[in-house]
Amino acid sequence: MSKLSKKQKENKAKFDKEKLYSLEEAVNLLCEMKRAKFNESVDIHLRLGIDPKKAEQAVRGTVALPNGTGKTIKALVFATGADADAAKEAGADYVGFEDLVEKIKGGWTDFDIAIAAPATMREVGKLGKVLGPRGLMPAPKAGTVTPDVAKAVSEFKAGKVEFRADKQAGIHCCVGKIDFGGEKLLENINSFLDAINKAKPAASKGTYLQKISLSTTMGPGVHVDTRGAEKGA
Repeated sequence: MSKLSKKQKENKAKFDKEKLYSLEEAVNLLCEMKRAKFNESVDIHLRLGIDPKKAEQAVRGTVALPNGTGKTIKALVFATGADADAAKEAGADYVGFEDLVEKIKGGWTDFDIAIAAPATMREVGKLGKVLGPRGLMPAPKAGTVTPDVAKAVSEFKAGKVEFRADKQAGIHCCVGKIDFGGEKLLENINSFLDAINKAKPAASKGTYLQKISLSTTMGPGVHVDTRGAEKGA
């Protein structure tokens, strides 16, 4: 087991790992911690009260964070003709169809989001084995299969993020950068949690938001009190 650095020890000493903090307290703790030499991302980690093995309890969607993520997003678009031209104008980093399909079949995935015009999905659907495990497969529910590819590019570049529960009923997502400050981070986190609540499956019973924690790229996780974070709580 690797030893903690002096900075990591000092950061862990700033909070009680057994305590549940309010969202505001948790964000303030992250902002007070000693930082790395780069602008760290702030990530949210959730554990949901769902059975991810059941299709009717799947949780997946998108949310536009009011202050963006602070990240530069590489967008790839599968499109042809006017759709391809519109995607390029909107700022897509890679635009094409058969050429990109063949390149990805070879294992290339140097992009953060893949968007597809509906007419391309017959071929793009064959990329499931490459894109699926990486969370990059375009899907209507994620807003990444759409007739308006230019709008999708603009939204994801501006800070729209996709969320999806994994096999352990967990969701992990970047909600900003530490230099945003407490107010902007709270705005993003509240918008994210609102979207998660709206995505609650009707078949989910009991406590939906079971665990919430926040962390920076290099920092420890701060546990958040879920009471009040779930609609109707």
